[in-house]
Amino acid sequence: MAATDPSPDDTPSRLADDDGRDAGVDMPSADEATAGETSPVDAVREKVEDLAAGPIEAVEEAVEEIASGPPPAWSRRLTDHLAGFDDAVDARFDRLLRGRPSVDRLMYSVTELADFSLLWHLLGATRGFRSQAGADEAVRLSVVLGIESTVVNGGLKSLFKRTRPIPEFERPHHLRMPLTTSFPSGHASAALCAACLLGDGRRPATRVAWFAVAGLVASSRVHVKIHHASDVLGGAVVGLAVGQVARRLWPRGRR
Repeated sequence: MAATDPSPDDTPSRLADDDGRDAGVDMPSADEATAGETSPVDAVREKVEDLAAGPIEAVEEAVEEIASGPPPAWSRRLTDHLAGFDDAVDARFDRLLRGRPSVDRLMYSVTELADFSLLWHLLGATRGFRSQAGADEAVRLSVVLGIESTVVNGGLKSLFKRTRPIPEFERPHHLRMPLTTSFPSGHASAALCAACLLGDGRRPATRVAWFAVAGLVASSRVHVKIHHASDVLGGAVVGLAVGQVARRLWPRGRR
């Protein structure tokens, strides 16, 4: 019996079946097929983020490990002796400064701007744009602040392991919560160290102005109650010491 030729209506149907595009299967359009693909730019961005996440997570884990565990007995005894002083200063902040909207806004803004010594690096950079000597001073400032941060955050805080104060009030503005322990204050240390270097070789009035800004940054840490007052004093002493040593070992005008 002779085979019958397929009708014109059957041919498209059979071809559709061969391609998998029958009535029961929806084939994606060209736009839909490429929608799920990752562009080269996105692929590179994801790779960079994956590479950066490793060191960042390692640093965070190291900081948390340093801060974990109870403080040593000698540290507890020292901070117990300082508790009366801390409470007295805190009470004065409660009575005179906290709760005043303009003061709160200033203190929270200053303390946030000084995170990671950003304020001091920016001030040093503005000096660096003026002259080569200013650029040398900006480099000196950034390098010394990096050393100061290592001494305070990587060394002293891990020794004392002091817990941070707990506020009895709701903070009126956003505040970054540090991972490190409380003593000494890194903000205060960086501020006084920077004031030493920024005021180096300047007129007395200019030096006073730098130390006034440093004092504002340091006191803001007590105001926002992220540090005890003795933490701030301890940080100020460390910062002054590092700043004075840096001035002697790395004088102005030399790299």
